[in-house]
Amino acid sequence: MPDRVRGPLVELTVARFREFLREPEALFWSFGFPLLMTLALGVAFRSQPPQPVPVGVQRGDGDQAVVNALARDPSIVARALDPSDVDRALRNGSVHVVVVPGTPPAYRFDPTRPESRLGRLAVDGALQRATGRSDAFAPRDVEVVTPGSRYIDWLVPGLLGLNIMSTGLWSVGFSVVYARSRKLLKRLTATPMRRSHYLASHVVARLAFLALEAGVLVGVARFVFGIPIAGSPVTLGVVCLVGALSFGGLGLLLASRARTVEAVSGLLNLAMLPMWVLSGVFFSSEHFPRAMQPFIQALPLTALNQALRAVMIDGASPADLAWQVVNLVLWGAVSFAIALRIFRWQ
Repeated sequence: MPDRVRGPLVELTVARFREFLREPEALFWSFGFPLLMTLALGVAFRSQPPQPVPVGVQRGDGDQAVVNALARDPSIVARALDPSDVDRALRNGSVHVVVVPGTPPAYRFDPTRPESRLGRLAVDGALQRATGRSDAFAPRDVEVVTPGSRYIDWLVPGLLGLNIMSTGLWSVGFSVVYARSRKLLKRLTATPMRRSHYLASHVVARLAFLALEAGVLVGVARFVFGIPIAGSPVTLGVVCLVGALSFGGLGLLLASRARTVEAVSGLLNLAMLPMWVLSGVFFSSEHFPRAMQPFIQALPLTALNQALRAVMIDGASPADLAWQVVNLVLWGAVSFAIALRIFRWQ
């Protein structure tokens, strides 16, 4: 009985799948590197009990009295510093504020650091109470730890989006140009294959690994660090799928004319660098000026990160993600359409 004949798209997708499995470096950057980064940052920014405010007291007349007064407040840890060590301690963050004894005392701190401003308030309150000031009332503290409020909870969706972008661009763009540089694409033109078959096979093969990439990263973050997933796993999967398709199309566009590996590497880095910095992977994009926000919001990684965080942290429904999904679909569809028109085999 003759072998079953499979279409060009299926054959090309299977070939790309096998090619990826034979590349240890690609496997590491797709699976190993995101996990290592998540573990490292998860340990660095894990939940910790409230830490006392580190305060320095510059040595001089009356320094011991200031240290003793601050020692009465359990939320402050004070130590004496030589005048020559004050600037270095503030610069390195080993102390948040330095008290210069005197009448009245002086507070040296960096107003651009939130922890220094908070430290200044804590120190001033402790010293004022030590000199006889009494509080008008004693407030009642209600401690609330909201699920998803930790930095690692906010960071993991950004790392997931970054991984989807990086593997989507590099696995597709690098593979196409590598085949072109070795004259493999020229040979494929002699086969009964459409240009759309070849381009689509890279996108489809990319999706074959998406579930494993996203599943492993989210699973480790969930069970090791207790990252909450407030929304539907199905919605999360759809967002990852749309993001992978979008960056797969962009990767094809960047690789459609490049002839060398060096050229496509430069194009891929040029495309990724603004999104690495602006799209809110490691810190919120709202820190940038308002004039830059329209450009930032138009970037596909910004839309993907916003959608992932909305699902994982806020429990957003598909209707809440309309703008982000439309953004990603437009990037992917337009990029794939242009790549289909300008793609060069050699």
